[in-house]
Amino acid sequence: MPRMTAAAAAVEILKIEGVSQAFGVPGAAINPFYRELKNVGGIGHTLARHVEGASHMAEGYTRAKAGNIGVCIGTSGPAGTDMITGLYSAIADSIPILCITGQAPVSKLHKEDFQAVDIASIAGPVTKKATTVLEAAQVPGVFQEAFHLMRSGRPGPVLIDLPIDVQLTEIEFDPETYAPLPVYKPLATRAQAAKALGFLLESQRPLIVAGGGIINADASDLLVEFAELVGVPVISTLMGWGTIPDDHELAAGMVGVQTAHRYGNATFLESDFVFGIGNRWANRHTGYNLDAYTKGRTFVHVDIEPTQLGKIFAPDFGIASDAKAALELFIEIAKELKAEGKLPDFSAWAASAQERKGSLQRRTHFDDIPLKPQRVYEEMNKAFGPETRYVTTIGLSQIAAAQFLHVYRPRNWINCGQAGPLGWTIPAAIGAATAEPETPIVALSGDYDFQFMIEELAVAAQHKVPYVHVLVNNAYLGLIRQAQGGLGINFEVNLEFENINTPELGVYGVDHVKVAEGLGVKAIRVTDPDKLGEAFEEAKKLAQEFQVPVVVEAILERITNIAMSKTVDMSDVTEFEELATEPGHAPTAIRPLTV
Repeated sequence: MPRMTAAAAAVEILKIEGVSQAFGVPGAAINPFYRELKNVGGIGHTLARHVEGASHMAEGYTRAKAGNIGVCIGTSGPAGTDMITGLYSAIADSIPILCITGQAPVSKLHKEDFQAVDIASIAGPVTKKATTVLEAAQVPGVFQEAFHLMRSGRPGPVLIDLPIDVQLTEIEFDPETYAPLPVYKPLATRAQAAKALGFLLESQRPLIVAGGGIINADASDLLVEFAELVGVPVISTLMGWGTIPDDHELAAGMVGVQTAHRYGNATFLESDFVFGIGNRWANRHTGYNLDAYTKGRTFVHVDIEPTQLGKIFAPDFGIASDAKAALELFIEIAKELKAEGKLPDFSAWAASAQERKGSLQRRTHFDDIPLKPQRVYEEMNKAFGPETRYVTTIGLSQIAAAQFLHVYRPRNWINCGQAGPLGWTIPAAIGAATAEPETPIVALSGDYDFQFMIEELAVAAQHKVPYVHVLVNNAYLGLIRQAQGGLGINFEVNLEFENINTPELGVYGVDHVKVAEGLGVKAIRVTDPDKLGEAFEEAKKLAQEFQVPVVVEAILERITNIAMSKTVDMSDVTEFEELATEPGHAPTAIRPLTV
């Protein structure tokens, strides 16, 4: 039987399980593991500037390509606690990442040793499992279980904590006989699928709600096939955006209190049956007024996690199933019903959804200086094609992006949906670009998100990771300012100051161009709306020429209120800005405006 250190066995298992890339920061307590990364070989490594950044890189890496599992590595103590936000982000959105931390020697765990913290207890609530390995011989089993857990059922992260003496201990391990454990996923039965379709047959104005579980299951093509077969319009959730192309004749927009379309909400409120697949009824989708969302409608809910069924509200029928397995059955039965002439004709209903899509639009074309944010997204639609992968996290910048940008493919909208940590965008974009260098990446940040983990730009410069980063700068915590309006305050949300080193910025404070250039990347500042298009084109050229990110900073008007519900009710959305009333108001809308 081959003998090797437990750390070497762990690296061998990573390779067999399909890992080819890791992100991390070495330190004393994890150095034995890093030695084996070097000696065993076969796994690339990106050195982050912050351990939280490494965890977000791992998440972006997972999200970008089906089958990927991102790995983040750090030392003992603060490295693990720094990665808690990344683990929370991953578990909230059902994203598998593996976090590996170093630890003090086993004999010192109860002695308050330097940087010894019970990271397994801390990480427990934000992982599928967190384990401090106390016996070296258990390392292969713990890693084998980790991959089984990450891939089975609802995907999610796992943390493995390795005391330094456990890493260094030699064990018997044969990589040639190691095999991954079978993955468990609940599967719908034919009887369940038939009953679900029975609700569809009885409806007159049905909708499919396509969630992120469809993307996780790599089943977007099946979703489109099913929708086309039954002729039913599709509402994408924010996490499911891209399951069906925005320009598809059955794409009916998004619904909710913030990241929603006027036409999407209007179509939903006209529906009488909702077929939810791989979604979790998140409150930014449903709003808090569940009566407005559910009244007058029947619901079928399909989710891979049984305890999700009925968590937010009780569906009329629930199925615990992997989205891909369920869709395969739905298609099979729908084909039989079509052959028997039993499928209703929903074409008039689907056409009405497209009519709303063509008439209920928000205005994007403004010539104001400082820039209105809507114009930035309009120019992004012109500059970046259907192959573009957008990466963003939270804020008015993200909410407006969901209202105005277009997504045409699964995994081309990479967004931290539930947790929404500021600073996520730069490292997640690096992870996504590392996973698929051939796919053009466009990251999007407000100024505060950009500043949170701006140091990670140096990682992209060091490792030659090119992408375009659109930075919309209003020197405000815009979303919090807008939320504070309901309380009658505007308190501690102002970021403006006069930068003594860059007086030409006025009150916009931080000179992001100088900071970005100091970190080794390129940057362009835009103040004129008519210069946005050429700036985006220049950014694409510079990114390819120098193989680094290129930041395009758009200086916005200080205050813009983006459409959303003041009452967290999807039937009560306030439109703060002028609506589109003629085609020139929304020139990049998916459908030309009909008036």
